[in-house]
Amino acid sequence: MLKEFKEFAMKGNMLDLAIGFILGAAFGTIVKSLVDDILMPIVASVLGSPDFSNLFVVLKEPADMTDVNMASIASIREAGGIALGYGLFLNALISFLIMAFILFMIVKNVNKLKKKEEDVPAPPAGPTQEELLMEIRDLLKK
Repeated sequence: MLKEFKEFAMKGNMLDLAIGFILGAAFGTIVKSLVDDILMPIVASVLGSPDFSNLFVVLKEPADMTDVNMASIASIREAGGIALGYGLFLNALISFLIMAFILFMIVKNVNKLKKKEEDVPAPPAGPTQEELLMEIRDLLKK
């Protein structure tokens, strides 16, 4: 059973999938940082909001309003309130769109490279074994 598991785990597709998953997770953190730390502050400055991720609508205020920062969605939720965080959703949406666009560009370029490989003509075929044997026979006859 251990041998079968080892064969299963070491298959090429399984290793490729694991490597792809790990790289995808690392790439996701890079895109998240790009969105949260670079793009969203620019968008927030254009829209006039100091912190775009804290754009929200309070649906239910916390029961105990003491020491609750009503400018922070995290503190409202922590105190038991309910807030609709559309700024966080916009961050996630922009992260997704950037990720999808980058993956689209990667797939597009890989397909372009594959097409170039297919367009390269195959080298001309050499003589077959029968043709070579007939040539040798003819030379021996002479």
